Amino acid sequence: MRDLILKNVSFSYPGGFLAVDDVSMEIKGGENVAIVGQNGAGKTTTVKMMNGLLRPSKGDVLIGDMNTKDYTTAQISRVVGYVFQNPDDQIFHSTVESEVRFGPKTMKLDPAEEDRRVEEALAITGMDKYKEENPFNLPLSIRKFVTIAAVIAMNTDILIFDEPTAGQDMEGNKRLGNILKTLHEQGKTVITISHDMEFVAAHFKRVIVMAKKKIVRTGTPKEIFWDMESLDRAMLKQPYVSRVCRALGIEGDVISIEDAVKAIRDRG
Repeated sequence: MRDLILKNVSFSYPGGFLAVDDVSMEIKGGENVAIVGQNGAGKTTTVKMMNGLLRPSKGDVLIGDMNTKDYTTAQISRVVGYVFQNPDDQIFHSTVESEVRFGPKTMKLDPAEEDRRVEEALAITGMDKYKEENPFNLPLSIRKFVTIAAVIAMNTDILIFDEPTAGQDMEGNKRLGNILKTLHEQGKTVITISHDMEFVAAHFKRVIVMAKKKIVRTGTPKEIFWDMESLDRAMLKQPYVSRVCRALGIEGDVISIEDAVKAIRDRG
């Protein structure tokens, strides 16, 4: 497993707009990490530097012993997979199966291994029943799982999901949670950008908060979602159950229904 390290990384777009300002972080191999913050905080720019879609204007991005400055985006994509926020930016094949197969096929794998990867990715994401469908005939929420399957089939050490919960209903979020669990059990490193604080609280062991192009705070969900100062700086809200408990005068580390039930019982 490869650690992912950003060392004093900054990025400016053409024209001089500074999108990320002196960000440093370390994500251990096998970690399941969420990056949260309002639009414009620098989240997407930061993760695009992790897989070579963008190159830092200053600083270094290290993936194990690889410095992204020394490798092409294609080479980095064999190690770090990226699922775009909008699946239509990623899909370009006429069937779900051919979309998922494209990555492994370009790697010139043994045919049996190629088939195994495609079948496993389709099964993990629940896309096996849609494999003969044209992705563009499927709803947006389902198309997102097509792109997730395509990246899983690449079998990269690190996977990045950019707002996977956007447009999903409760069933879609449940499926996403199961996918994250499966990838974690396989030893994959998973980095997810999300505006869904309930989803973050339920599925991640570490949360990185960004605001105004910098990292504000890093911690466990319970630490982050009861640090009101950091949440205010990042203009984020607690998960709904935490807000209800705080309104009732129940404070501490409540971030789930189970936590709330225990806190209420302890309160007597």
